[in-house]
Amino acid sequence: MFSSNTENNGHPSFDVSQGMMGGELGCGPLVPPVSDAARPLRLQIFERIRAAGRTPRVQLARDLSISPATVTMLTSDLIEAGLVEEVSDKRDSETARGRPAVALGVRGAACRVAGIKLSDRQHMAVIVDFAGNLVADLAISRQPGALSMEALVDATEKLLKQICLKAGLAMRDLSAVGVGVPGFVNANLGIAHWSPILTHREAPLQAALVQRLVLPVFIDNDANLVTLAELWFGAGRSLSDFAVVTIEHGLGMGLVLNHKLYRGSHGVGMELGHTKVQLDGALCRCGQRGCLEAYVADYALVREATTALNWSTRELQSVNILLESLYDQAKSGNQAARSIFERAGRYLALGLANVINLFDPELIILSGERMRFDYLYSTEHLAALTTQSLTINRPTPMIAVHAWGDLLWAHGAAALALSSVTMQRLGLTQDIAAQ
Repeated sequence: MFSSNTENNGHPSFDVSQGMMGGELGCGPLVPPVSDAARPLRLQIFERIRAAGRTPRVQLARDLSISPATVTMLTSDLIEAGLVEEVSDKRDSETARGRPAVALGVRGAACRVAGIKLSDRQHMAVIVDFAGNLVADLAISRQPGALSMEALVDATEKLLKQICLKAGLAMRDLSAVGVGVPGFVNANLGIAHWSPILTHREAPLQAALVQRLVLPVFIDNDANLVTLAELWFGAGRSLSDFAVVTIEHGLGMGLVLNHKLYRGSHGVGMELGHTKVQLDGALCRCGQRGCLEAYVADYALVREATTALNWSTRELQSVNILLESLYDQAKSGNQAARSIFERAGRYLALGLANVINLFDPELIILSGERMRFDYLYSTEHLAALTTQSLTINRPTPMIAVHAWGDLLWAHGAAALALSSVTMQRLGLTQDIAAQ
C-alpha cells in the first residue's frame, strides 16, 4: 500500500491511496503484544480478534504468550456474553482437507453504532456493527453558514433518523453515536469551545445531543476522527506513531502516539492550523492573526484569488465554485492562479516540517477534500520539507495522500463510539482504554 520512505534523491515520497473499511481484514489498532502488558487480558484477546477479523485460538495463545487453556477460558466467556462467535477459518480451510478449521470472530450483531460528521456544507453518517463492518451510509448537503446549537441538534437528529431508516433500524437499536465537528472541541467535557458551524462558543454539544437522542453520545474534533479512522481502518493500524493533517474548509491535525490518539491535557491539542507562521498576519476564522490555516485553507485561497485575479465581482459565488475555477485556471497555465496554490503549498510544507521536528512521526497522512489540488504538495514542496526539518541521520517520514472520500470522517466518529461501547460491553472503564 505504501512506497518507500525516501526516493533516490533523498526527498520524502508521496503515496496516493484509498483506505479500507473493516471486512474480513478486521478493524482496530494492530498493537504488538509487548505494548499491551498493562491492559486486561480479556480486553487484549477481544481486540486481537477484532483486529484480525478472524483468528484461531492457537494463534491468540502464540501472540500473547499464554496457555491455550487460558485462551479457551477467556474466549468462552466472550462467546457466552455474545461478543465473539466461532466462524470458519477460510484461510486454513481453503487448503486443508477434512473438518474445516474453526476461528473466532467478533459477533457483528452484538451492537451497532453510528458515526456522524457535521460540517458547514454537508452532514455525513455511517452505521457500523460491532466488528466494524459498514451497515449503511448517508450524506446530506446543506446551505453553508453557522447554526445555533438547537438547529445543529435538529440536523443531527434528522440525519440519524434517515440513516436508521435506510439501514432498517430504529434509533433505539443503536448502542451509541459518535459525532465530529470542526473547531476546538474538548472530548472529555463534551464541549465545543469554538466551531465555525456554531453561532456561539462554549457550547455543551454532547449534553444537548444526549438529551435529544436519548443515546450515549461522544463528540470530538473532526481531525481527531480522521486520525481514528486511519488508526482503526486504514494506514495507521500497525504504526506506533503517525500524524494526520486534514485540509478541508480549515486545516486540522491528529496525532497517534504509541498506538493511541493524543488529545493533550485539556483535550484540545494538536491544533496545527492555529500555530502562528506570521506575526500580525492574515486574519484567521478563529479571530486571531497569522495562523497557518489562514494561508492554506479554502477561504485563504479565495481571499488571495479575489485580489490577484480581481474577483471582487464574484463574491456571491460559493467557495467550491471559486476554488474549482482557480484550479482550472492554474491547470491551464495562469501563473497568478498557480502561484496562489504554490504559496499555500510552501506554508503547508513549513507546517509539516514543524510536525516532523516536534514529533518525528513514522508517517504523515494528508487527507481531505483539498488534496485534489496537487499544487499544494508538489515535488518542490517535498524538497522544502527536507531542508526545513532537522538534518540528522534519520529517514524523512513518508508523506501519504489518502483519497478515502467524505465518509472517512464519519467512520472515525463511528470508531469513537465503538471504542466506548467495547469498554462498556467488556465491563471495563475508559481509563483502561487510555493506558
